[in-house]
Amino acid sequence: MHAPLGPLVLAGLLAGTTPESVFWGPVCCRAAEETSGSWRELFNGRDFTGWRAPTGEWQVVGDVELDPADPRRLRPREGSGVAWNGPNGRTVHLVSEEEFGDAEIHVEFCLARRSNSGVYVMGRYEVQIYDSHGVERDKYPGIECGGIYPRWVNGREVEGHSPKVNASLPAGRWQSFDILFRAPRFDAEGRKIEPARFVRVLHNGRVVHENVVVHGPTRSALFEDEKPVGPLMLQGDHGPVAFRNIRVRALHLP
Repeated sequence: MHAPLGPLVLAGLLAGTTPESVFWGPVCCRAAEETSGSWRELFNGRDFTGWRAPTGEWQVVGDVELDPADPRRLRPREGSGVAWNGPNGRTVHLVSEEEFGDAEIHVEFCLARRSNSGVYVMGRYEVQIYDSHGVERDKYPGIECGGIYPRWVNGREVEGHSPKVNASLPAGRWQSFDILFRAPRFDAEGRKIEPARFVRVLHNGRVVHENVVVHGPTRSALFEDEKPVGPLMLQGDHGPVAFRNIRVRALHLP
């Protein structure tokens, strides 16, 4: 249980004078805990109820493993509890019916060797999934697993953010993201007055981002505009991947 906010910190929040380094650090995370809703399981492990049609070649399986004949593919096991993007490893994205603004998100994933996917918060802002085990810095900032993928502006990639540390496990191992996200803010006329912000991102329990601002949708987002709320999107067209334990809880961050 977190301690309540101290009176000086709380006064600073209300007055807007608390330093950003404090506001978007432990204070904000504590405020998130104190204003959170209940966790919602977005994937029930049995079917794709709660996800927008079409769901393409996505299948419910018991688990996945690297295919011994080709480690660039995943081989399913019988059962339930895991969403796998099918034998071709390329299909449509999974998009939740429910939409969120400020949120805490937990996702577990497994990918094949040299594969690629992503978790798009609000369908717009991607935390990259990539086979990055043992690779400290890849071709450009944000392509590494756990990176915040760059935006595409004037024909080039901008504002990509590499993770602070490489927390990647080898392909074929289950991994996790824990994302604390603050949605963009809009005035009464619908004009954006504050950008979206990844307050904190953990990859396999290690902090890879803190207080990263994103000024618009990242490349290959589901939408080109920005809104107060949006769905969770799991990328399915870039290579073999599987997901499990997908849950979100809505927050009301300061």
